[in-house]
Amino acid sequence: MNSVVKGWFSEISDELWPGQCFSLKVTKVLHEEKSEFQDIKIVETETYGRVLLLDNVIQCTERDEFAYQELISMIPICAHPNPEKVLIVGGGDGGVAREVVKHPKVCKVHQVEIDGRVVDLSKEFLPFMACGFDSPKMNLTIGDGFEFMKNHKEEFDVIITDSSDPIGPAVSLFQEPYFQLMKNALRPGGIICSQGSSFWIDAQHVKETMDACGQHFKNVSYAMAMVPSYPCGSIGFVIGCLDKKSKLSEPVHKFTTEEVDKLGFRYYTSDVHKAAFVLPRFAEKALGLC
Repeated sequence: MNSVVKGWFSEISDELWPGQCFSLKVTKVLHEEKSEFQDIKIVETETYGRVLLLDNVIQCTERDEFAYQELISMIPICAHPNPEKVLIVGGGDGGVAREVVKHPKVCKVHQVEIDGRVVDLSKEFLPFMACGFDSPKMNLTIGDGFEFMKNHKEEFDVIITDSSDPIGPAVSLFQEPYFQLMKNALRPGGIICSQGSSFWIDAQHVKETMDACGQHFKNVSYAMAMVPSYPCGSIGFVIGCLDKKSKLSEPVHKFTTEEVDKLGFRYYTSDVHKAAFVLPRFAEKALGLC
C-alpha cells in the first residue's frame, strides 16, 4: 500500500482521507531514502512532472505546486502593510521561500526546516522550487521551529507555516500552543498563515484549528486554493492577525497585471486574493464564519 505498484503511485490513507485515493502514473523513481524524520521519495510522473512524497503522501507536484506556494505566501504578505521580516516554518522544498522573496517590501526571510535532507534533495531534484533558497534575503536554519520561535519574540511581521498533514509530529502545528508561540514571535499587527487542510475532507478539524488560532488571534479567517493533486482538489489556509480591524481578504498592496507577470505569479492576483475567502455556504456554516 502507498508505494509504486505496476508503475502507479496511489496515495492511500485511511487516517487522513478514508475511502478515497489519488493515483499518478510513475515513469521513474528518482530517489528514495529514510531520513531521521520521515520517508522521502521523489518520482517522475507522466502528467504531473516531478513529485515529492513524504511518508507516501504527496507534498507537491511540478504541475500544480505554484497554486499552493503562491497563495500561502502572498495572502498574509499582501494583507500586511509593511511585511519587512518574514518567518517560514517548514517548507523544505523551497517553494514558499521562492514566492516570499519576490515581494518588493520583504527585506529579510528566516526559514526553519527540521529535516535537512528534504532541503538537500529538493536542491538536487526540484530546482524549480529550491531556487527560493538562493535569494540574498534568505536565512535558512535546520532545526525545530518551536525552539526557534521561543528564542525570537516580537521579531516578525509575517509567519508562514508550510506543514505536512495533521498526523504524527505535525499534529502539534495545528494546536493552540503553536498559535501562542507564533503570536509571541510577531511584531504588533503581525499576520500568520498556516496550512489549514480542506473542509471537503474534515470540516470539523478545520474548525478546531481555527478555534485554536482564535484563542490568540481575535481576527481569524480561512481561504482556499485549487490544487488538483491534493485530496478533493483543494487546500485551505488558516490566517490570523493581531490587528482586529485588518480585513484579511483585502490586499493592502494590489498588483497590476504587469506586476503579476513581472514577478512570475501564475495563480496569485489581487482578485484571486479576495476570491480565496469566498466559501460555499455549507463551508461557511461548518467553520462558523456566518
